[in-house]
Amino acid sequence: MQIDPTTAHVPDVYQYLVGLVTPRPIAWVTTLSPVGVVNLAPFSFFNAFGANPPIVVFSPTLRRDGTKKDTLLNLERLGEFVVHAATAPLAEKVNLSSKEIAPDESEVALTGLSTLPSVKVKPPRIAEAAVALECVVRQIVPCGTGPIAANLVIGEVVMMHVADEVLDGKGGVDPHKLKTVARLGGAFWCHTSDLFELKRP
Repeated sequence: MQIDPTTAHVPDVYQYLVGLVTPRPIAWVTTLSPVGVVNLAPFSFFNAFGANPPIVVFSPTLRRDGTKKDTLLNLERLGEFVVHAATAPLAEKVNLSSKEIAPDESEVALTGLSTLPSVKVKPPRIAEAAVALECVVRQIVPCGTGPIAANLVIGEVVMMHVADEVLDGKGGVDPHKLKTVARLGGAFWCHTSDLFELKRP
């Protein structure tokens, strides 16, 4: 089978892409609206891209009607966010926070979670999350227009919060303890509990 994105239907391209590029880590992001409403949303177009300075990139795509999501609007106005690790114990709440609700409502209340003040940015962090990365926006790069078009949010991590219980005692994070989850295609997710090691040559 061959698929030409220039002639295929956009939803079909999207479904194939998210089914093929797997597993995708999840950026669970808090932002603030102009009136102070905390927005919480998951994004599976996400990764880390450097450490000097530490850079993360995620993409709040445009909605299927071509409009901007609340997260993107908030970032354009304030330019600060917090990205949290999506972990197995919180997977149901991560999924629930993807629900479309009114801009003046908060997914934090919807999910029954709580927040803590951040140290260097205005959006708060999720108290129940094992990892929270406070970030400032370096650049937002629109890549297309219309439904499901990408908007690459390049953020610099200015503060990291890591729960002691997920550390390995040797200066790193223990993946067995962190238990992140990731997105596959459709409604499928996966755990990071089936691990193996390969030493770099």
